[in-house]
Formats: sequence, structure tokens, C-alpha cells
Amino acid sequence: MPSVDINIGPVHPALHEPEKFVFKVDGEVVVDVEPRLGYVHRGIEKAAGEKTFTQAVYLVERVCGICNVAHTLASVQAIERAFEVDVPARAKYLRTIIHELNRLHSHLLLLGVACELMGFDTLFMMLWRDREVVMDLMELATGNRVMSAYNVIGGVRRNISDHEVSTIRKALTSLSEGVKRYRKAFAEDPTIRARCVNVGRLSPFKGISLGAVGPTARGSGINVDVRVKEPYAAFDEIQCTPITYNEGDSWARFMVRIDELHESIRIIDEALNKMPRGPIRVPVAEVAPQTAESFSIVEAPRGELLHHIYVKKGEDRPLRYRIRTPTYANMPALCEMLKGGYIADIPVTLVSIDPCFSCTDRLTLIDIRSHKRKVVRLKSSI
Repeated sequence: MPSVDINIGPVHPALHEPEKFVFKVDGEVVVDVEPRLGYVHRGIEKAAGEKTFTQAVYLVERVCGICNVAHTLASVQAIERAFEVDVPARAKYLRTIIHELNRLHSHLLLLGVACELMGFDTLFMMLWRDREVVMDLMELATGNRVMSAYNVIGGVRRNISDHEVSTIRKALTSLSEGVKRYRKAFAEDPTIRARCVNVGRLSPFKGISLGAVGPTARGSGINVDVRVKEPYAAFDEIQCTPITYNEGDSWARFMVRIDELHESIRIIDEALNKMPRGPIRVPVAEVAPQTAESFSIVEAPRGELLHHIYVKKGEDRPLRYRIRTPTYANMPALCEMLKGGYIADIPVTLVSIDPCFSCTDRLTLIDIRSHKRKVVRLKSSI
């Protein structure tokens, strides 16, 4: 019997953003999958080249609202390296604290969405209730609940007081108790295990060869974490233990995130203990002091995030801006996970990588006369 094509997307209950997948199925079994990217491409990389360096930071923050801190952190670090700016020690610790609060927010959101897709509405609401606690802490520290606008070139925008430090500690202690309950549910609940165990398997060999990153890779036993391998912010002074599971299935990828909730809470507590006094930012020139190429890699909630820029001496905006997001890197691994699985398991496998399609989409220009890919050259170069 020949395989049949099933189109899912660009609008589908299992997709929280528009994207399209074409599945080739033999009965109920997926034999191949073709992703169709590009439904929400917004041209942010091109637009960043039309903005000043400061404006570009606020623009790339909109690449993904959920992991906005990771994007601004990668952006300002890339610009600071090109400008040869030394950031104050306190600012590095504050960046680390807000970065990990953002990870807590992202993981709680994803785990809640996963429960909702599995029909476990009670656990979904409990997870999102505690997500509100983290969003309140983000508002306390940055002034905003979601789009923090916290990282700036040369440091951070706001300091935190001793009273705010006490409030953060108290809230995270309470949150830690809730995370213990969620871990028990994901580890033992028969509904979750029936939907996740041995579903969407990815072997370590395939994970490495297909370039998987973040919790997607660590769920297959691949010990990779930018915070440890290439420390940034204050991670060279703060202990960070990568969480790995060897099962390589959807359950393992969810368990990695559950355990990372505990690890992020511990990292924030250590950062609060070690954070020095001093300034939170330094003045930075508005124009590039030299012609340079620079990049920055951070461990976003979904995995390795890369911002890469070219700057030209005397210019007040980047000549070229390039972003490589973790979901984009995980797409080949996702396609591998889906093969051999059942149609009913597609939503759980898909959500297990925590996809963000608005930051994944790319655009290819096609010459309608020749039907060939069109290459656009930069008007100037460095």
C-alpha cells in the first residue's frame, strides 16, 4: 500500500504558531516528514541593519517573547565584544539572575502546554499558576512581566535592592516545593508515561550528527550546555550542572526541563549570594570604534543561541546581523524523532522540543523567471 501525505498546519490545534508539516504515513505510522518553514518570517535580521546598535537590541528582543532575555543577552554581548567593552561584575551577575528567571518562565510555560496537549488540564493550570510567580519576579526586577528590556549595551538597565533580593529568595523557595510535586507527576503519573515514554526517540548518535542542542540534546544523553562549555555573564564564577537523561524520548526531554527548574533556582540563589556591589553599566560609544566581526553564544531555554554581527568603524548600526536560533538547529532532529511514530504521537513529540516557529522561520528569494534561488549581495563589505 503506497504512503499517503497528511498536511498539518499552518493552522492546527497542536501548533501554537503557524507552520506546516507534510507527513508521509503508512496506515498510522509516520514514514517521513517534510517541514515547510516561512509562514511567520519577519525579516528581523535585515531590519537590524537599518537600526542603531541600541535600537537593534530592542528589535532582536522581539525575535521571541518567551526567551527575550537570551536574545538581548546574546545581542549586547556580541556588540560589547566588537566594541571591546568591559561590563561591570555586578551587571554580569544581574544578567545571570534575569537569564535564569527567564529560563524558569519558559520551562514552566512549555511543561504546561505539554500537559494541555496530553489532556492533563489540572497539571497544566498548576504549572501556569507557578509561572505567574516567576512573571511577578520578572516585573519586580525589570519593571516588565514578559518583554524585560533589561540588558543594555554596557550592562543592565536596573539594579535590585536588598529588599527585592529577599522577595526573590522567598518566592523561589516556595516555587521549589511546587517543582518537586511536578517532578513526581512527570516521573510517575501513568497518563504522562503512557503518552511520553518511548515516544519520539532520538539516539545520541543521531542527536550529535543532526546538530541537536539544548534540552533536546541533553534528553538523549548528550552533555552539551553553553553555560558550562563556553561560560558567559557570571557563569565562569557560578557552578552549573548540565541535566542529562539517556532515554532519548519525549519523557526524557520533559524531565530534563523539570530538573533544570531546580538547577535554575539553585543558580539564582548562588548568584544572589556572590553578587558584588558596584556599578551596573558603563557608558558606550554610539558608533563602532573599529571594524570588526563578533559573535555571542548563550544557552537559551531551548538551547544554543548564536548572534553574529559585522560592524564598520564610524558606523552607528551593524553592517550585517545574523541569528541562529535553537529551534532552527533542532528541526532535523525533530524530523528524525517523528519517523516511525504514530500519527497520534505527533503533538507530544513536536512539543517535546519546545518549538518556536517565529524565531525559526527563514526566507529564500526565488527568481520567478528562472525559478532559481536568488542571492543578494551586500552593498558594502568589511
